Amino acid sequence: MSEVLERAGGEASTARPRLGFLGVGWIGRHRMEAVLATGQADIVGISDPNPEMAGAAAELSKQAEVVGSIDELLALDLDGLVIATPSALHAEQSIRALEAGVAVFCQKPLGRTAAEARAVVDAARSADRLLGVDFSYRFTEGMRRIRELIAGGELGEIFAVDLVFHNAYGPDKDWFYDKSRSGGGCVMDLGVHLVDLALWCLDFPAVDDVSAKLFAGGRPLPADAAEVEDYATATLGLASGTAVDLACSWRLQAGQDAIIKASFYGTGGGASLRNVGGSFYDFVAERYHGTATEELGGPPDAWGGRAAADWASRLAAGEQFGEEAERLVEVASVLDRVYGR
Repeated sequence: MSEVLERAGGEASTARPRLGFLGVGWIGRHRMEAVLATGQADIVGISDPNPEMAGAAAELSKQAEVVGSIDELLALDLDGLVIATPSALHAEQSIRALEAGVAVFCQKPLGRTAAEARAVVDAARSADRLLGVDFSYRFTEGMRRIRELIAGGELGEIFAVDLVFHNAYGPDKDWFYDKSRSGGGCVMDLGVHLVDLALWCLDFPAVDDVSAKLFAGGRPLPADAAEVEDYATATLGLASGTAVDLACSWRLQAGQDAIIKASFYGTGGGASLRNVGGSFYDFVAERYHGTATEELGGPPDAWGGRAAADWASRLAAGEQFGEEAERLVEVASVLDRVYGR
């Protein structure tokens, strides 16, 4: 373990964290670029089963060693590991890193079930290491503005939340469609972001009840189906009295590439984040006063890598385990209930 996580008199070392990247497809490389842009960490190891992907990532960080496994990565005296592998591997790989004393930033979902997420959080607590998950939509400027309005009481009491994430294409990797490897379909892939945004913006109230309907190819799916869903709706009843409705899908014939929206309605007004023109990347945030609309922010906003950059900066500052990691289990628990588990 490098000296970045060693403390003297309660002060963090000034050494830059040594990071490894496990999985460097498009998402992994994009997160690598974001971390490098902070200038606060050194990327010393890369591992990916695809040699071309590994080689492309190595071009971003010439000092990084390309290795063949997580074991070889962990042997590089890492302070942190960024994981962007298939979902079935997330919990096991995160736990192995944490038990080796290495902080973790993991692509969502942290685990296929709440039990897997709980095991990772417990490992992070035991190791006293920083744990982050790539809930990237929290880091859009628009969503942060909306959360500030809610926290400041400027929208009054929030009584309804409406969220959608429809992806007209669906994933291009076969493991997404294998429930044993993915943990679920569009809810696990897209709905996890919606659940997180709703609970995060409302400061994680307790969820009293959950009802859901899952479909595959237009057919309702039973809770024990082996097939993964490509369309889902769910309603969460919160202890605060707020009703949260969400819908997500793959390959929906919606007339555009994507429909992404998170709307919050309160007794004193409303606010919404929505994508622009079917874009996966451009968002506008608006505040509503009766029939009037006030724009809170819009593109350009380079938000995609901010979650990874934030984690790297916190690691460089010497942060270790934080109680906010418990929220990762709460999100996973809601997904379990959506799936009837």
